[in-house]
Amino acid sequence: MNARTKLPDRVVMTMTRVINAPREAVFKAWTVPEQFAQWWGPKGFTNPVCDIDVRPGGKMLVHMMAPDGNVYPMTGTFHEIVEPHRLVFSAEAVDRDGGIQLSEAAVISFEASGRATKLTVHADAIAVAPIAPQMLAGMEQGWAQSLDRLDDAVKA
Repeated sequence: MNARTKLPDRVVMTMTRVINAPREAVFKAWTVPEQFAQWWGPKGFTNPVCDIDVRPGGKMLVHMMAPDGNVYPMTGTFHEIVEPHRLVFSAEAVDRDGGIQLSEAAVISFEASGRATKLTVHADAIAVAPIAPQMLAGMEQGWAQSLDRLDDAVKA
């Protein structure tokens, strides 16, 4: 199930996915840097830098590298961690000089569903820089591909 509201320079999106792994394993994939780096980002992306400090006030720095070699840095802050039920964080896509291009607030919910996990992502992103509307246009697809990669990573 997906829901999306497109406003000028803003996207509010809710995406629900059943991940074929226990909730604890899925939560761990979000909170352990080595695991997070394996699946975060669209198909074909890697994360050569993945520093996440999952605690209230903890910071994140992720460099998503596209297949063409371009690097897309992301910074952020964790606000709420309720293991293994919920993560709340804010993230910013930044340029090479650290200037914010896009700002996003995300709430991730993890619900046990037998041996699987019902994962719900609620994201609210706002354009900050002129390039941001282009980034917003691909937001839903980027999240969908990340969740596909997450499902594959926790099965392995």
